[in-house]
Amino acid sequence: MCGAPAQDLSLEGIDVAAETVIQGTVTRGGEPEGGAYVRLLDSTGEFTAEVVTSPQGVFRFFAAPGSWTLRALSRHGNGDLTVDAARGVNEVGLSVTS
Repeated sequence: MCGAPAQDLSLEGIDVAAETVIQGTVTRGGEPEGGAYVRLLDSTGEFTAEVVTSPQGVFRFFAAPGSWTLRALSRHGNGDLTVDAARGVNEVGLSVTS
């Protein structure tokens, strides 16, 4: 089966010194938003990748260092966040609103 791995915040088995990880939680009204689609867009706004959040609203991307936009799309609303990602773990919170 192909697709994104299960989304969680565990860093077990990840060499954070060699990777650029963008991860976090999508929330709505302070509560996790499971089943939201999170898109990773490059600095020009081009689509790069997409994952579905876990039931706890968790998502993770592996990317190159640089400026990225995260766009969350859920049945309850949408949200955007710009991230200047550096090598290592970049923890973010992304809120969706109607």
